[in-house]
Amino acid sequence: MIYNSIIKGKFISRPNRFIAYAEINGKEEICHVKNTGRCRELLIPGTDIILERSDNTNRKTKFDLISVYKNGRIINIDSQAPNKIAAELLPKLFPHYIIKPEQKYKNSRFDFFMESENNKAFTEVKGVTLEKDNIVMFPDAPTQRGVKHINELIYAVENGYDAYILFIIQLSGVKYLIPNYKTHPEFGEILNLAAQKGVKILAYDCIVKENEITADKPVMVFTEK
Repeated sequence: MIYNSIIKGKFISRPNRFIAYAEINGKEEICHVKNTGRCRELLIPGTDIILERSDNTNRKTKFDLISVYKNGRIINIDSQAPNKIAAELLPKLFPHYIIKPEQKYKNSRFDFFMESENNKAFTEVKGVTLEKDNIVMFPDAPTQRGVKHINELIYAVENGYDAYILFIIQLSGVKYLIPNYKTHPEFGEILNLAAQKGVKILAYDCIVKENEITADKPVMVFTEK
């Protein structure tokens, strides 16, 4: 996944989930934040950031905030990136499957439906940006929607489908991934139950550059508290 018209800046503040103020070329600019999560450990005043300039003249904001520097490492926070990365990765992991995006099942709309001669599967994608001591955690804020999706993936397995949760870790060089039981214990519990019920849990880190992000290596996932 490649970004165009990249520019560097410094983070100033985030008055709400959707916008932030950044210093770009010595001038304060308003920009769109491509992540509605908290990102509190990343969006710290004075932090170096990477933005993409929009070519849409009708937009109120000229820039999208896409990445943040943390301890010399770039962390991509674009919430649209994981599904695009997954769309590139899944055909490599499942070369004999027909893969279609956005498939409704029961009361959920899963990110991908995959079908081979003998199997049908749903895949739900989650982007991960929360890191501490090279250990990554999900979620960074309570997600009832995430709990609902996992419950219905379990139901799909019980009804003969394969099911996958694919965590796209939007940074590199991590040790492993764990559920964030402290922030949302219910999510951790349902993820652990899903692993026991046959939902397959995958995680991949990414090579993150200033203008590019690409899936890289598999990462271990530990679901137990």
